[in-house]
Amino acid sequence: MSQFLTYDDVWSMFQETDRKFQETDRKFQETDRKFHEMELSRRQEAENTFAEIRRMSQEVFAMMKETDLKFQDTDRRFKETDLRFQETDRKLQEVGRRIGQLGSRLGEFVEEMVAPACERLFAERGIPIHRVFRRMTAKLSGGRFMEIDLVVENSDSLGLVEVKSKLTVSDVQEFMEDLSLFKEFFPRYADMRVIGAVAAMVVEENVLRFAMHQGLFVIVQAGENVRIANDPAFVPRVW
Repeated sequence: MSQFLTYDDVWSMFQETDRKFQETDRKFQETDRKFHEMELSRRQEAENTFAEIRRMSQEVFAMMKETDLKFQDTDRRFKETDLRFQETDRKLQEVGRRIGQLGSRLGEFVEEMVAPACERLFAERGIPIHRVFRRMTAKLSGGRFMEIDLVVENSDSLGLVEVKSKLTVSDVQEFMEDLSLFKEFFPRYADMRVIGAVAAMVVEENVLRFAMHQGLFVIVQAGENVRIANDPAFVPRVW
């Protein structure tokens, strides 16, 4: 025998269905709320991340700008330093030029002291002097050149004098070479005895000994005058 639904049964079913719809709607709303919250959270996180990136970018930009300014300042300082080096180099060249001029003038000053005294100095060593020449020069083929500062002469001998403000070992060595080549440059003196002497305001002890050992007279300053520093028994080398 079939069972018929009553009004109460149908009403009860409608009420249950409505409850389930409401429950489903509530769950949808809850889900939608949570999704919305998650979306808001993601957006906030993204905004925070972008804000952090912007802040870091601004810091990096500021650092790059500061670094660029420092590079510009460094470049400026390098240019200033280069200009200072150029100026220092110019001044050093000028000082070197003036020292060279001073050295030349000192050499001329020593020459002015020595030349008038040569006759007396060599006469004291038993070498009579008849004439004194200054700046004797000669040229040979191939651009070869020789200049002797002072030349003292008598009937059978010549004395060649190299004049320096400060005498060095290399000065003595170069003069010894000139003495060995003198008669090649000045053949008219081939039959004469040639002796050598060096003169200077400043002669260090080792240079003094070296020059004497080479057989040279050494003329040094003595107050306002000059004198021969060699021992009275010294015998000069003859070329």
